[in-house]
Amino acid sequence: MVADNTPVIIGVGQYSERVDQPGYEALSYMDLAGRALAAAIADSSASEPVSQEIDTLAAIRAFEMSRPDRKPPFGAANNVPRAIAGRVGANPKRAILTTTGGQTNQKLVGEFARDIAAGESQCAVVVGSEAISTVLALSAKGEKPDWSEEVDGDFDDQGFGVEGLMEPALFAHGATGAIPLYALAENARRAKLGKSLDEYRCDIGELFEPFTKVAAANVHAAAPVERSAEELATVTERNRIVAEPYTRMTVARDQVNQAAAVIIASAGLARKLGIPERKWVHIHAVTSATELMLSQRPDLSANPASLASVDVALTKAGKGMSDIRYIDFYSCFAIPVFNQIDHFGLTADDPRGLTLTGGLPFFGGAGNNYSAHAICEAVQAARGDRGAYALVGANGGWMSKYATGIYSTEPADWSANDRYEKLPTADDAVPTGVGAFESATVETYTINNTKSGSVAIWLGRNDAGERVCGNADLTHQATRVAFEGGRPFGATLSVTQDDKGRNIGRIA
Repeated sequence: MVADNTPVIIGVGQYSERVDQPGYEALSYMDLAGRALAAAIADSSASEPVSQEIDTLAAIRAFEMSRPDRKPPFGAANNVPRAIAGRVGANPKRAILTTTGGQTNQKLVGEFARDIAAGESQCAVVVGSEAISTVLALSAKGEKPDWSEEVDGDFDDQGFGVEGLMEPALFAHGATGAIPLYALAENARRAKLGKSLDEYRCDIGELFEPFTKVAAANVHAAAPVERSAEELATVTERNRIVAEPYTRMTVARDQVNQAAAVIIASAGLARKLGIPERKWVHIHAVTSATELMLSQRPDLSANPASLASVDVALTKAGKGMSDIRYIDFYSCFAIPVFNQIDHFGLTADDPRGLTLTGGLPFFGGAGNNYSAHAICEAVQAARGDRGAYALVGANGGWMSKYATGIYSTEPADWSANDRYEKLPTADDAVPTGVGAFESATVETYTINNTKSGSVAIWLGRNDAGERVCGNADLTHQATRVAFEGGRPFGATLSVTQDDKGRNIGRIA
């Protein structure tokens, strides 16, 4: 008999629409999320109303609400969590608008499970949505619907939570988004392997080819098209380099209209609501971890916090990676997946597959809420293969935060309430240089291509061993040849500062 205070997932739901689909409705963030939550309630097969039992609802912060300098172009609800709750007739005691980060939904599953095991909650929801594709489509036509809403009630706005993601020096040198920041880490791994740009692009293509097959079979995928490794790796006008070594097809696709919701309840409430036990999926472990800032990491190619998150979750569940039958490793870019398969000795063609959705470049990168979709797929996989275990790895920032969840229909003992753990942050940060310096040794780099031009960004060490960054002077022939040829690693740069205070490096 499963104890009444055992947390179980009772319902999951997804909703999506594509601009090119028949019946496209151009739904707002709130409407997409409301439909996903309604789908999760229906999925529970409850014989009694579920909505009125929801005491906690966390709304995952949409991308267009994730930075203080950004506002949703069509407006949004003043009270996002209660606007979503209202669409299913719920009135939770606790309403939350979360911080930014793709690990947030997986982390919240652990926190809410802990609260339920402690008797502090009976039914909690994690729900989020993105409507970026619709925003772009309507804006292109000059349309501007009003998605604003005024909703009464208190809620806990947890803030943007981007403080640990800020890299002012890198931003000042043109690494202003996820693509160039991940590319810096990706090229550091390439340097470690001693591979050329073309060889490494082939590795990325081979990693992601199986992902495209999963996406092609997923009704919620934003880009449901099978592609070969060669097609993903080959640079063409359509598949241009966005930042070395990434081609356009191999980076997260944020132009989506997708929503997902997960409902967690106590076993006692699940019984009261008449939810059949065949619908229950148990939470065997959840861990969360925070990484050092990118510029402070001893190994720029590595992400030990994410590996620790998965390792500890497996230990808590009493399992090894070989015991896991279903896997979804967060795949906004290749390197978060490479880090995991390198660590666990897996291969790109692992017969289990490395994604349950199709991955962020192909299923779609539904903002901070992507892993809620992965959790939905993990729950359905576990229900359909009773006794099997599923693992979801969720990543946030520039491999800055990570959360792992392990799921099965096999019961999990929460009597000690120790199946969720927040791991400590490493204390071996590399000191960063402050002020001017005259030379540096290149550790990694990328060439970021934007509408305003291309800029080469590097990270390295100054003569004092401090981590520093700058731009490569591509007007200097030897420097251009080294950087555009993909082999500047270990090169010594002479560095000057321009009138904007940027560090400009030339091959010495």
